[in-house]
Amino acid sequence: MEVIVAKTAGFCFGVERAVDKVYEQIGKTERPIYTYGPIIHNEEVVRDLEEKGVRVIESEEELKALSDGVVVIRSHGVSRNIYRILEERRLEVVDATCPFVKKIHRIVREQCEAGRQVIIIGNEKHPEVEGIKGWGDSDTVVIETVDQAENFCPVSEKKLAVVSQTTFNYNKFKELVEKISKKGYDILVLNTICNATQERQVEAKEIASKVDAMIVIGGKNSSNTQKLYEICLNECKNTYYIQTLGDFDPESVNSVRSVGITAGASTPKKIIEEVHTNVRVKF
Repeated sequence: MEVIVAKTAGFCFGVERAVDKVYEQIGKTERPIYTYGPIIHNEEVVRDLEEKGVRVIESEEELKALSDGVVVIRSHGVSRNIYRILEERRLEVVDATCPFVKKIHRIVREQCEAGRQVIIIGNEKHPEVEGIKGWGDSDTVVIETVDQAENFCPVSEKKLAVVSQTTFNYNKFKELVEKISKKGYDILVLNTICNATQERQVEAKEIASKVDAMIVIGGKNSSNTQKLYEICLNECKNTYYIQTLGDFDPESVNSVRSVGITAGASTPKKIIEEVHTNVRVKF
């Protein structure tokens, strides 16, 4: 059996940087260590950090209750208001926001100040998008579906600026931008999808199109992994979405001669290697 592992599978630059920053704190401080939200969308990594004493803060209320400690801002980034609370509480901050996400925060702030209404293409409930929206103003909106794009109307004939969640599907981004652009607004489009995301999606699609079965590894809450799964499933009907090798229990599939493996940006290398090593046994 031929097994093809995507070269782009696993931690991206921003995720690896964020995880490293948390582990560095474990070794250098005796103060309580917190992350604002799970540092990445991978239960295995979060569980390991919890065992080492790192606590996850889930809300602004929990953050406001802290009186001491080190707070690591995860790669997804946070809103302007979270920085304000951290400063008020005089907590030590380790900012692990992905530089590509930081760039979007700056763009949103600048475009709002320039008088444009900002549209964020992405999932409104995703923490990265929540953070991005927190650098906009009351007119900033999030669009994820074709219906939302077609029904969109700007505030008071405002000029528009469009950005994207870094892990959004590029083809879907283009489709939604086209729907909005057709209305004839003065629109500035800034494709802020991360290059690593685009490369990962392109490679996953290519592999899935030529194998008998495809395995996508990543956390169930991982937006970029979910999009990889959707892309692969469109190319290969025998596509499996798993978090670890233990989740992989394929149904009877006849004549599997080739298997492809890819993984989301929050998937540790050791999990990918374990699946790669054992995949032949599973089929």
